[in-house]
Amino acid sequence: MARHELPLDVSVLHGHFSRELEPVLTVDPGDTVAFSVPNAGWDVGRDEPFRRRNPELDTGHALAGPIEVRGARAGDVLEVGIDAVVPGSWGVTFGGEGHRLDWALEGDVGRAAGRSVRLAPFLGVLGMPPAEPGVHSTTPPRPSGGNIDCKELVAGTTLYLPIPVDGARFSAGDGHAAQGDGEVSGTAIEAPVGARLTLDVRQDLELEWPIARVDGAWLAFGFDKHLGRAAKIAVGGMLDLMVRELDLDRREALAFASVAVDLRVTQVVNLVLGVHAVLRDDALG
Repeated sequence: MARHELPLDVSVLHGHFSRELEPVLTVDPGDTVAFSVPNAGWDVGRDEPFRRRNPELDTGHALAGPIEVRGARAGDVLEVGIDAVVPGSWGVTFGGEGHRLDWALEGDVGRAAGRSVRLAPFLGVLGMPPAEPGVHSTTPPRPSGGNIDCKELVAGTTLYLPIPVDGARFSAGDGHAAQGDGEVSGTAIEAPVGARLTLDVRQDLELEWPIARVDGAWLAFGFDKHLGRAAKIAVGGMLDLMVRELDLDRREALAFASVAVDLRVTQVVNLVLGVHAVLRDDALG
């Protein structure tokens, strides 16, 4: 399988989703792509903005892509292997009334205002444009991914996304050095990152919403303006997963899920709310 690298250049960055955006790279299934992105606010250094290709359109997160995957068709599933996510040396988090924490990042520790947190870097945005034409915000997550903001999607995990358009047209960015479930202020430790992803196409899966494989567990995601509906979507995805992976019928899966599946609030700040259902491998003997 081939390895590709995108430069940190305005020509490969965008700040909106659209199926009309021309791919900056075409890869074969199984290929690996390395890239770097500014933080979500398009800064490459502390208060050092990176130029936007189209300031009127690129108002959202700084994303690398779109990347076309040969042979990908709408209705297939894109398998995104997250091989590496490495933050830069700084980050920023905003609180209420303009309060700001400036972080120094070194190794696996971030320090700000005399306190420290353990880092667990991940990409907040991993996704593809909706099937509908036109310009779409990078803020809300969708069935095809986007601004999922799930802190579990660190290096070594795999995300599975329903493909909405032929070629996939996948983009990624929004580096977070650390985040709590919920991302309650609207920002994590927003940092520039370097990342490496492996993109593959699965035709043996049928998905309506994203799922993920993380260390020792399966996740199923749901997004909606109402938390209860987001939770219902996540539970439905988890039941489908349990039927498929554990060879249960759906009634059994629901009973076991009520005992062994945890629901967590992914984020509450992205126009729609996110919930992920978690089934740990050791939850059912």
